[in-house]
Amino acid sequence: MAFFMDWASFAVRWLHVITAMAWIGSSFYFIALDLGLRKHDGLPAGAHGEEWQVHGGGFYHIQKYLVAPAQMPEHLTWFKWESYATWLSGFALLSLVYYGGAELFLIDRNVLDVSAPVAIAISLASIGIGWVIYDQLCKSKLGDHDTLLMIILYVIVVFMSWGYTQLFTGRAAFLHLGAFTATIMSANVFMTIIPNQKIVVADLIAGRKPDPKYGKIAKTRSTHNNYLTLPVVFLMLSNHYPLAFGTEFNWVIAALIFIIGVLIRHYFNTIHKREGNPHWTWLAAALLFIVIMWLSTVPKVLTGEDKNASVTTQPYIAAAQFEKVRDTVLGRCAMCHANEPSYEGVYYAPKGVVLETDNAIAEHAREIYLQAGRSHAMPPANVTQITPEERALLVAWYEQARK
Repeated sequence: MAFFMDWASFAVRWLHVITAMAWIGSSFYFIALDLGLRKHDGLPAGAHGEEWQVHGGGFYHIQKYLVAPAQMPEHLTWFKWESYATWLSGFALLSLVYYGGAELFLIDRNVLDVSAPVAIAISLASIGIGWVIYDQLCKSKLGDHDTLLMIILYVIVVFMSWGYTQLFTGRAAFLHLGAFTATIMSANVFMTIIPNQKIVVADLIAGRKPDPKYGKIAKTRSTHNNYLTLPVVFLMLSNHYPLAFGTEFNWVIAALIFIIGVLIRHYFNTIHKREGNPHWTWLAAALLFIVIMWLSTVPKVLTGEDKNASVTTQPYIAAAQFEKVRDTVLGRCAMCHANEPSYEGVYYAPKGVVLETDNAIAEHAREIYLQAGRSHAMPPANVTQITPEERALLVAWYEQARK
């Protein structure tokens, strides 16, 4: 069963990446196309603009109609399944990893002591409520004020960033913030963009003049999706980087990531509109990322080193704290990181890391330092109850040995 579940998780994760690439790619392309349209005399009746593009050895001539062309095209391509498949595969992965392994990956009893069914119910409710709140705000009078609406939505995102850290493990908090945002994006397609486009098509088939408001609403929601995409990608990748999710200010880091994502999209959107080259956005994004790096290691910034540098085990083993460090690792980590793990539900050492000998502990000193010392990524949900003093010991040991 464990063999099957592991491959199932891998397969669904791969599917999720494939569908996400298709969705993000089409989204970025159509936003760029829309922003680059040019208006001039001689366009067909009802055409809003056109653009010539070259790719793959051929030329493409594209025209956009704000409402609809005079006649229904014989072949009409709909872009919707990329979004649906991304959300469905993402939810399947969430269910396999975080719901199936709730005790290890979802619940941190030091944060909120609840049963697995309760934690899963909170997860589902929080993801769904995001769309309801967002949709109602867009449909309210605030929907006529784009800037004010985006500020309010950002405040909600910041609150959810903090709120998820009060409910789940740091890893799960980031993943859920990504799912919260991605659900809004996919629901925009399923609940608003495609239904509005179908109304326009139905009117065209029936010989009625379509109402342009439906296209305007769909365009607004599509633009929102465009600005949310990059933060979601970061959040979905974050579970591999404990310095992002496993630190005290993880919710602030998540909030800043949304600003960085908006800055980067603003740069590309401005370029595509041919309205200049706002290089300042990259500088601002880089400065914010430096702030994120600092926040991940408060109160002391990590001393950088080459991740691929060869490891000399002797300094770590010779360090005065090593005996206590070894006892800590064997007591808090080795029930999973062993040739034959004793922790229930773990059938082999995660990532093949076995910490049962002095040399093995020394060889993985950097990972122990980052994931269990500087951050709280390990043990997951602190299931082995490693203490702050033990984490401080791991930090002191590593930094002393590096001198």
